[in-house]
Amino acid sequence: MRAISEGVLGAVLAALVVLGTGTAAGAVGEAAGGPGGRTPGGRTVGVAAVGGEADKGEADKGQADLAHHGHVSLWGGRVGVWLVTENHGPSDVADATVRLAFSVPMAGGQVLPPGCLWSGARVVSCRTGALPDGGAAGELALDLRAAGLPQELTVEVSTAWRAGGPDGNPVNDRHRVLVLATGDPYVF
Repeated sequence: MRAISEGVLGAVLAALVVLGTGTAAGAVGEAAGGPGGRTPGGRTVGVAAVGGEADKGEADKGQADLAHHGHVSLWGGRVGVWLVTENHGPSDVADATVRLAFSVPMAGGQVLPPGCLWSGARVVSCRTGALPDGGAAGELALDLRAAGLPQELTVEVSTAWRAGGPDGNPVNDRHRVLVLATGDPYVF
């Protein structure tokens, strides 16, 4: 058996191809009738390995690294959120939703920008729109009123949904920010 480099090994996808009917799922190799690949009933069993550098692009297909950055301020019961969502690739994202969860309820009856909606008294969800590889969504600005005059609050920023495959680096799209009622911008 020949050695496989770590780079190739990471990209290798293995597929088990069983031809014929009634073959047991584990009947491969010696257990399947020896090196010839024939079962005692005459059915052919084969193993195919799919992988290598040519398939690495296929493994990355649909993956995109979303990142949310911005700042939050709290003053006199008002909460200001400024947020930009970026896509570090390698694939485009047709659409995504960013979720902002506050530790205190917001005052009712507030109008949100287009593409945003209230998911609860403490949660706002906003569409980012399309994010090409290496692109960013326009700045999202929220000017909200808290229910009362909190001296501090926390905001959790995360991707609630996104079109496509998995995020290769989900750490940069999840933030928990403690904000004091000083009016200062707390950056994430």
